[in-house]
Amino acid sequence: MHIAVCDDNIEELTRIAIILENYRNELDSTVTYETFTNALDLIETMRTRRFDLLLLDILMPGITGIDAAKEIRGKGSEIPIIFLTSSREFAVESYRVEANDYILKPVRKEEIFPSITKLLAKYNKEAAYLTIKTSNGILKLTFSQIVYVEVINRTVQFILTNGELKKAYGYLADYESALLSDPNFFKPHRSYIVNLRHVSELNKEGFITRNGQTVPVARDSFSKAKSTYMKHLLSPKESCFIPYELYFPDTVYLICQEQDKRGYLRKKCMGHEDISIMHR
Repeated sequence: MHIAVCDDNIEELTRIAIILENYRNELDSTVTYETFTNALDLIETMRTRRFDLLLLDILMPGITGIDAAKEIRGKGSEIPIIFLTSSREFAVESYRVEANDYILKPVRKEEIFPSITKLLAKYNKEAAYLTIKTSNGILKLTFSQIVYVEVINRTVQFILTNGELKKAYGYLADYESALLSDPNFFKPHRSYIVNLRHVSELNKEGFITRNGQTVPVARDSFSKAKSTYMKHLLSPKESCFIPYELYFPDTVYLICQEQDKRGYLRKKCMGHEDISIMHR
C-alpha cells in the first residue's frame, strides 16, 4: 500500500511520517508513503503516480483538503481518504466526499493504526486477481476492476470499471469458482457473474451497474438475487455512508444516510433526489 500524506504544517507532517515509520516497523513493512505540503502538488502527482490511501489535512492555503477531495472524487477516483484536522466543524463535509475516517490532531498512532490496518486488509483483498489468456497474451485482472462477466458461445467477456472489455476463449466455469469465492460476486444467470460492488440497483430487468449496463437475472434466481443484494447492502462498509434499502414495485434502490448541518440524519435514494427521509 502506497500512502500520500498532505499537510502544510511541517511539524505535523514530520509527526505523521514518524507514525508511518512505526507502522512499517511494527506491523507491515510493505506500507510506503510520500509527503506533500500542498494539495495542488498532490493532485498533479496523482496524474502519473498511483496511491492507495490519502491522509489529508483540511485547512491548507490555496486549496483545502475538502476541495482536493472533491476534485479527486470528481475524476471518478474511489481512493480511500482519511482527514487529519484540528477542527470538528468539517465532519459533515467529509461525509459528502466519502471520507473513510476523520482524525483530530495531534495525530496519535493509537487512532491512526486501526484505520490503516482496516484499509490495508481491504486493499489486500482487492488485490486478488484472475489471470486470463487473451488474443494479445496473458492479462491479470484484479477482482475490484471487474464489473461483470458474460459468456457468449465460447468467449468469456470481462467488462471493467474503466469501460474496457477484455475477451478470453473458454467457459464461464473456468473462472466461476475463483470469482464466487469472493462474497461480492454473484451468479444471477448461467451466462453471467456480477460484482455487486458495482451495482446501483436491482429491478425486474436485472442488476443495473453504476455505468448503466444491465445484467439479467434468471427467473428462478430472482429471489436469491434479491436476498443476496440485500445482504450485500447491509454488510459493513468501509465508507462512512451507511447503506439502506427502500422498496418500490419490483425495484430495490440504494439509500445513503448522511448527517446534515442541523444534526439530522437524512436518507436519500441514489438517483432519486426527491425521495428523502429525515429523523434525529
